[in-house]
Amino acid sequence: MAINVLVAGALGKMGREVCKSVLSAADLRLVGAVDVRGEEQDVGVVVGAGETGVLVANDLEEELERKRPDVMVDFTRPDAAAANVKAALCRRVRPVVGTTGMGGEELQEIVEMAEKLRIGGIVAPNFAIGAVLMIHFAAEAAKYFPCVEIIELHHDQKLDAPSGTALATAGAMLRVRGGFGREPAAAEVEKLPGARGGLYEGGVRVHSVRLPGLVAHQEVIFGGLGQTLTIRHDSISRESFMPGVQLAIPLVKVA
Repeated sequence: MAINVLVAGALGKMGREVCKSVLSAADLRLVGAVDVRGEEQDVGVVVGAGETGVLVANDLEEELERKRPDVMVDFTRPDAAAANVKAALCRRVRPVVGTTGMGGEELQEIVEMAEKLRIGGIVAPNFAIGAVLMIHFAAEAAKYFPCVEIIELHHDQKLDAPSGTALATAGAMLRVRGGFGREPAAAEVEKLPGARGGLYEGGVRVHSVRLPGLVAHQEVIFGGLGQTLTIRHDSISRESFMPGVQLAIPLVKVA
């Protein structure tokens, strides 16, 4: 039986890709599409998949009530995602969330609400399978290298910095070891404030680049005695995130 899916943020760049992906999957059914800019457009026509009869609405709670999906996929904005997820959970709709930039307290509230209602969900900093592997490999390398810095590069429309992927990478490495150290040869001076990036806990520096032409990219650079190791992942198009989204939807449906 197909899983009924509603997409929040359906007219955004990621939302459009999710809609196309759901429409192309044999085990998924797109039953709803919501965007604050929605004006009853046929979502299939918007994403180039032909008429579907699913019209883009602009009221999420109303569509959740009307369509009663099994799963809501959210690619919206950091200032809207938490409320969207809570609205879904209240209606026993399982959330799959790719929106990054939510605060720690908001995420904790979502976790506690899902646990109380005994409803599964996924909030992921990155749905690209290669990016997940990058985080895993970085955590492995952290066991053997004393120093590390992260450089993350994204398109110039990204709202949060550093990226959720960079923060997740730093967190994964720090769970393996208590922290990273570096002994400079002399006192370090920043001639431009922020030139050395943001200092995450445990001595992990994170540098954020925002430029047109980029999608999502990250390097984790380790340094040790006489050697460096670079682990890099590149999302060249937003299609790279769709296999992960398609894997996540059935997982939360059975959770």
